[in-house]
Amino acid sequence: QVQLVESGGGSLQAGGSLRLSCVASGYTYSTYCMGWFRQAPGKEREGVATTYRGGGITYYADSVKGRFSISQDYAKSALYLQMNSLKPEDTAKYYCVAHAGRCFADKPRAPLFNYWGQGTQVTVSS
Repeated sequence: QVQLVESGGGSLQAGGSLRLSCVASGYTYSTYCMGWFRQAPGKEREGVATTYRGGGITYYADSVKGRFSISQDYAKSALYLQMNSLKPEDTAKYYCVAHAGRCFADKPRAPLFNYWGQGTQVTVSS
């Protein structure tokens, strides 16, 4: 149904910046909760940031607050994650995710998101 395609990952030095992009297609509802998860080897998938077009809550994980910023371009059906001051701990595969309806108030849980992109790798070295 909904297809999500990420881009923008890469390798860089600590302190650098990247912008991840996600283009959505095939959606049929006007309101989706969209966001980014990440997963590093040996770790659980972590909700990084979420937002939705209908407005309301924007969530950021404590580990990225003040460094990452999530935004949308509705005309392009695109979602972005601006990542600044990157740290080696940010190294992970980043996934664009979505589900119909508004985002929940609490931290995002992976099973709630039924639409996932293939992921894009971000590698940050010291």
